[in-house]
Amino acid sequence: MNILIASDSFKEALTALEVCQAIAAGVQAACPTWQTRLLPLADGGEGTAEVLRYHSRGKDLHVQVRDPLGRTISATYALSGDGQTAFIEMAAAAGLPLLGEAERNPLLTSTQGVGEMLLDAWQRGAKRIVLGLGGSATNDGGMGMARALGYRFLDRAGHELQGIGAELEKVDRIDGSRLLFDPKAVEVLVLCDVDNPLAGPKGAAVVYAPQKGADAEMVERLDAGLGHFGEKLSAYFGRDYASVPGAGAAGGMGAGTMAFLNGQLRPGIEVVMALSGFDEALQTADLVITGEGKIDQQTLHGKLIHGICKRAAIRQVPVIALCGALLADAEQIKSIGLQAAFSIQQQALSLDKAIQDTARNLQQTAGQIAWLISAFR
Repeated sequence: MNILIASDSFKEALTALEVCQAIAAGVQAACPTWQTRLLPLADGGEGTAEVLRYHSRGKDLHVQVRDPLGRTISATYALSGDGQTAFIEMAAAAGLPLLGEAERNPLLTSTQGVGEMLLDAWQRGAKRIVLGLGGSATNDGGMGMARALGYRFLDRAGHELQGIGAELEKVDRIDGSRLLFDPKAVEVLVLCDVDNPLAGPKGAAVVYAPQKGADAEMVERLDAGLGHFGEKLSAYFGRDYASVPGAGAAGGMGAGTMAFLNGQLRPGIEVVMALSGFDEALQTADLVITGEGKIDQQTLHGKLIHGICKRAAIRQVPVIALCGALLADAEQIKSIGLQAAFSIQQQALSLDKAIQDTARNLQQTAGQIAWLISAFR
């Protein structure tokens, strides 16, 4: 049998590659003649750059950038083996975990560090950039990012703004005469899985800013600022970005990447699957084994396992999933598109112990599945 092992990470326990390796070890121990192919995946969020670096045989790069509050940190992104594509996660420079609870205030945070990562990739010769949105501590519409790339934002008095959320409402003029890169010379794919507009009841500030430390008054101010900023983008670029689905992603970075980078908003799992060669690998597979930390009825609306099942169904390849917590019943498992789903837990354990034993339990459960299948072949 040819087994395609295509899994996401088990957050806080194992990376996607480590999950795939543990499953493969179990399958091969049970059935040594079976062929396994490892295809670690991600849904466009955390871990995406690492997965795409693996598939492109690339390397990690470390660059000094500013964090959301302007402090110097070392951020990591990946460059493909041929040096042509950079894989960047916005959260590496502008992520909420970079701030303490008391520091979280989207009026004061900026995406400048993200722009610095993009500029570094451009200067190293990257012709394509895959930028994952999500997990941000910011609500600046991408203004900080744009400043790092050479754009200037001026208020009515002609003073240059610093690119934080509180200044969105102050932008009077955008100056792109001093750009440090050419947006027409690089393809930017923006991984975005939300459809929020820039402002309004379903916009970036109203929906997401409270998670970043904003109170009701801040939300109102940020929302008004994004609405104003969207008007300035339209006036400068001659296009309405504010109402495009996804414009409000990551504090308005969706709109910012479209305007300042000529970015294309794409579903994360589609890009990851395309760049990882999933469809090609599926052609020779007799079975797909996938996994994630928890499987419940929400998995039906998720991105990774649901995406795998949809594509596998076209070729009539069965998909089995392993997980830490199995909270879906038989009908829900079927509706997800899975042939079966199994929890890897062998006994009642504390969360810390379960995380510690993840690799061993994945290996044992995968081995049991292989033995069961082999018994009917």
